Amino acid sequence: MDWLQALFLALIQGLTEFLPISSSAHLILTSKVLGWQDQGLAFDVAVHVGTLTAVLVYFRREVVEMITAWFGSVSGKGSTPNSRLAWAVIWGTIPVGLFGLFLEAFDIVDTYLRSVSVIAATTIVFGLLLAFAETQYNGKKRTEFKNEHELRWKDILVIGVAQALALIPGTSRSGITMTAAAMLGFSRTAAARYSFLLSIPAILLPGGLKGYQLVEEGAKFDWSFLVLGVIVSAVSAFTCIHFFLKWLEKIGFMPFVWYRLILGVVLLFFVFS
Repeated sequence: MDWLQALFLALIQGLTEFLPISSSAHLILTSKVLGWQDQGLAFDVAVHVGTLTAVLVYFRREVVEMITAWFGSVSGKGSTPNSRLAWAVIWGTIPVGLFGLFLEAFDIVDTYLRSVSVIAATTIVFGLLLAFAETQYNGKKRTEFKNEHELRWKDILVIGVAQALALIPGTSRSGITMTAAAMLGFSRTAAARYSFLLSIPAILLPGGLKGYQLVEEGAKFDWSFLVLGVIVSAVSAFTCIHFFLKWLEKIGFMPFVWYRLILGVVLLFFVFS
């Protein structure tokens, strides 16, 4: 890697991780279009540490309250909205964990699903699904929708399974979870907030496993590139979360739908030409 590649990839990771446009697709496509070699496992872990840091810092108050309430619930102090939300994050992570282990065991993603044609298809299909989800808000007031503290078992299961589908490049973890939440009657903001909270274990668990693998293998790497990746991805992701939540109710999901459709069509043009 050189400094430009490290800076650009970290910026892309930070800006796309929490938008409904698929960070993995943009990283794969950027490398293919510019002819860059794979950035390597260590840098991949670094930029995910950055995005994880961003969401933890942004939701620091909610995370502390959820953890405190969760420990209270398991110690017999009773259930609260925050403890139920903490459990919703835990249970909602199980499907993606199981599906991830299955894909990893058979090396399905790297072998079959990282092609441009697959990314083009998932970009368009799940973009159209997001457009359909946006229709749930037509003619309704925000107060008519549920917030993230009103999650039920069915909601957690559906959104959790939807998150598992995001292991397919081009799907977008944020996009598919927000789509599912919107279809289940949650406000745009509630859908986004639950999606972002779900990202914490979704990033932490595989990132921790990859980091452990690097340590076990005794890998050597340039720390300056890793530090750059963490800082740039963290700052850009934090900024993205802030403005996305600030503007979401005003702009809705359609700008991201159009972006996905245009990107998908361009990719199909390259595939068939």
